[in-house]
Amino acid sequence: MTRVALLLIAVATVAGVVASMTPASGQAVGQAAPVFVTKMPAGFRDWAVISVSHEAGNINSIGAVLGNDVAVKAYREGKLPFPDGSIIAAVHYAYVPSEENNKVFGRDQSFVAGPPTNVQFEVKD
Repeated sequence: MTRVALLLIAVATVAGVVASMTPASGQAVGQAAPVFVTKMPAGFRDWAVISVSHEAGNINSIGAVLGNDVAVKAYREGKLPFPDGSIIAAVHYAYVPSEENNKVFGRDQSFVAGPPTNVQFEVKD
């Protein structure tokens, strides 16, 4: 009886090792080569806004997530993963008080985008 149990454990272990070595569904074998954007896409600041963000704490920035036409269409249709040709840009700015707006409000409560701090691109190819 113990030999049968040990045999079953050995078979299960081998099956687990083999299963962990096979690539997951939809993934290629090996690592995909990263795509680096060396030139910002022309007109990316005119792309549609997908989302906005605010990072508090030490970062203290606001940002906009922009998408080209391919990415925006896929986002609106709920298509995941995004199709080839999709490009998403994350544009970050310093989060600064607006002296002009605060004069109108009579207190410090209005903040706006200050100088740009970072631009990131994600390309699906």
